[in-house]
Amino acid sequence: MKEHTFTPQTVVNGTLFQDPQMSQLAFSGFAHFTAMQVRDGMVKGMDLHLNRLRHASVELFGQALSDEEILTSVRTAIAAAGKGLSLTVTLYSAHGEFTLDSMDTHPNIMVRTGAPANGPSGPLKLLAIEYCRPLPEIKHVGEISKTYYLHKAAQQGYDDAVFIDDTGCLSEGTIWNLAFWDGETVIWPQAPKLQGTMMSMVQRQLRLLSIEQRTEPVTLASLPSLRGAVVMNSWTPGVEVAEISGHRLRESESLRTLLHHAYAAEPVRGI
Repeated sequence: MKEHTFTPQTVVNGTLFQDPQMSQLAFSGFAHFTAMQVRDGMVKGMDLHLNRLRHASVELFGQALSDEEILTSVRTAIAAAGKGLSLTVTLYSAHGEFTLDSMDTHPNIMVRTGAPANGPSGPLKLLAIEYCRPLPEIKHVGEISKTYYLHKAAQQGYDDAVFIDDTGCLSEGTIWNLAFWDGETVIWPQAPKLQGTMMSMVQRQLRLLSIEQRTEPVTLASLPSLRGAVVMNSWTPGVEVAEISGHRLRESESLRTLLHHAYAAEPVRGI
């Protein structure tokens, strides 16, 4: 008897797609990424993006693409899409999730482009929720909780959510890093979190500008002693936060202005 050959199929909204790679891309949950803004064909902090991708690939896949392989894909995407855009680089296993085949494997790379973004104007009201992302030091895909808690915050009249770890310390936002202000010093929360590329750019420019900064635990109880807060990600170095779970922060605009000034000092480089 002739052995039957099974052909996987993918149906999206009732339409059959014959490309088998579509399923791999749609369900490649064992993956990590970095996001950036491209302006005039150039990017700030590209060294930080490459370092992030290299370290996460070694952690997840046991090996990493070379910087030049990544840059070649990025250049191709920019040449096709234009010089002002949002760009996401994702490294994923062709074997997908739930398999040992994704160990010690050469990752695939996917680069997606979209319209340029600058983030919300703010000020924002944030709801603090007890939650810690799995593997918080890696910017990985498929985190359903981030969208879930964004929805929960919106249902209670807030703009977004920020997370509190199991020790009661504020850590990060759904897609944001947090920074606080005591009137003289920029304070970074001490808790499990992603070291964002924007956060790293701002930190190194603050050092060069001789602006004092420190890392320490920040709790809801300590918020009355602080004057301001912002959130930041690849879109923006700072969006003003007006309130976190009922705690008002009245000098967030001062912190926002300082961090935008620091980011402006970060050099722009071609790719």
